Amino acid sequence: MLRWLWLSGLVIMLDQTSKVLAERLLSMHSAKPVIPGFFDLVLAYNKGAAFSFLADAGGWQRWFFTALAMAVSIFLVLWLKRLRPGETLTAIALALILGGAVGNLIDRLLYGHVIDFIHWYYRDFSWPTFNVADSAITLGATLLIIQTIFFDHKSPRHD
Repeated sequence: MLRWLWLSGLVIMLDQTSKVLAERLLSMHSAKPVIPGFFDLVLAYNKGAAFSFLADAGGWQRWFFTALAMAVSIFLVLWLKRLRPGETLTAIALALILGGAVGNLIDRLLYGHVIDFIHWYYRDFSWPTFNVADSAITLGATLLIIQTIFFDHKSPRHD
């Protein structure tokens, strides 16, 4: 099922291209409304993990999250390699997560932070700013959950 690595490559390309455009077209922390009252493009840098977890940890978190992303990426490639031909949904999910992990890994290695620019909000509720890689990881994780809940039925035991 390594043939699904093209999807990881597509995610990485879309993620990195969108981040280059965000850096060129947006100003730091200055919102460009796309759908007023709901959706803005806002350039932000995240030195931590999801929801800026450990963003102010002093610098060690860059290398911790870099090593973690590398380890997870290797694990995902090995998992993809071991899938059977009929496990397409799992392969797609893993390829999306892998592409997102590598997209953010590239940022950490090159810049020391992850570039975020997508911001959803409504009145007082504001979702943390994120990027294409984060979206791919979330979609992939959701597909894995759906696969597990609805499609991972074991054959009944015949004693």
